[in-house]
Amino acid sequence: MPKTKSVYACTSCGYETARWMGQCPGCGAWNTLEEAIAAEPARVGAAPKAIKQRPGTGAAAIPVTDIPEDDTIRVSTGIEELNRVLGGGIVEGALMLLGGDPGIGKSTLLIQVCAHLCRAGKCVLYVSGEESARQIKLRAARLGIHEKSLYVLAENAMDNVETRMQELSPDVMVIDSIQTMYRPEMASAPGSVSQIRECTSLLLRLAKETGTAVFLVGHVTKEGAIAGPRVLEHMVDVVLYFEGDRQQEYRLLRAVKNRFGSVNELGVFQMTAEGMVPVENPSEQLLSHRAKGASGSVVFCGMEGSRPLLCDVQGLCSQSWFGTPRRTVEGADTGRVSLLLAVLEKRANLKTYNQDVYINVAGGLELSEPAADLALCMAVASSLRDEAVGATTAVMGEVGLAGEVRAIPQCDRRVAECARLGFTTVVLPKENLRRVPQIEGLKLVGVDTVMQAVAVIFGK
Repeated sequence: MPKTKSVYACTSCGYETARWMGQCPGCGAWNTLEEAIAAEPARVGAAPKAIKQRPGTGAAAIPVTDIPEDDTIRVSTGIEELNRVLGGGIVEGALMLLGGDPGIGKSTLLIQVCAHLCRAGKCVLYVSGEESARQIKLRAARLGIHEKSLYVLAENAMDNVETRMQELSPDVMVIDSIQTMYRPEMASAPGSVSQIRECTSLLLRLAKETGTAVFLVGHVTKEGAIAGPRVLEHMVDVVLYFEGDRQQEYRLLRAVKNRFGSVNELGVFQMTAEGMVPVENPSEQLLSHRAKGASGSVVFCGMEGSRPLLCDVQGLCSQSWFGTPRRTVEGADTGRVSLLLAVLEKRANLKTYNQDVYINVAGGLELSEPAADLALCMAVASSLRDEAVGATTAVMGEVGLAGEVRAIPQCDRRVAECARLGFTTVVLPKENLRRVPQIEGLKLVGVDTVMQAVAVIFGK
């Protein structure tokens, strides 16, 4: 009996080598080489094996002007927050990948989507490679889902999945998860680079040929990236990430790739006993527990795609008894906060060299845009002076190294959101003040420098 040979394949890029190495020569990642069974070489004189790949279409090249225009037909998922992230709904024949930490709510959200689609007259096939049909039935009963057109298949082999898909011809299919699927004719184990690549390729072909929209659930690594080869994200049409702490009730859904819409949209959900509930007014929810009248709390209006979102930026300064003061940041970039502290000390005469500084963005949000600079500075200044910022005052603006306050994009939409939620004063860059329309009952204060902002908010 011939000896079985093995190779080591990189889970990030698919590079194969005959021996194990700590660092992948292909992509440079560490500890990503995993052992897999190599393909058996062809024997001398043996009949050639049949080609596993299907032949191409043989289509001829045509000018782009002769391609008929076809308006994209979208199907509503029944969940407005998900429709926003997808760009309006599910596109026929789209291959979508949903990733997130274990227990974050991926399967719960998708089975809710399946129920809404079934109520709209669609046929849905839910394929689970991790749970039995009885477990899915229990989850569906807990969520109040009893739809006859929702079919459940507990299967790992892609050949059987393809057969059942051709029999049912569903409008939407869910694969939970892609790391558990395998092609029986391949020797490698489920979850390996070759298996994930081949299974995704098969699903991509089925989606484009039949027009069935396919949702793939993807596991994530400890770094937060989709497990498997990077080519997986290149093959699909849409890549969604479910974010949030399992200890908190809010979940954020982001699109990092979308061939049918914007990648800057954000969906906000609340995890309840009835499943994922969309949050229609996230700004009001995020500010509902704000401590009014306390120092170190500043309201900032950020932009997530086309959606303005108000959040509570908190700063706390306390005297340090160590040689090196502590800097703890949650929800913002630590390097950026260190830069802003240096600007405050140099340009605004606010000393933090002997202060432990703690920054937190309430609600678990991540502030990555420079427009939050001025709000972060005012939160620190408020804690240092032990003076509270007005409960109806919002602050926004980018801060430079010279202490100047620079203009920010989409300022008119931010100001309108502040006015809608009852704020009476908005401190913003003076450059934006010239282009923002006046709103009745809202006072707009333009500032040029950080020192001027401190004087306006706290008084000279």
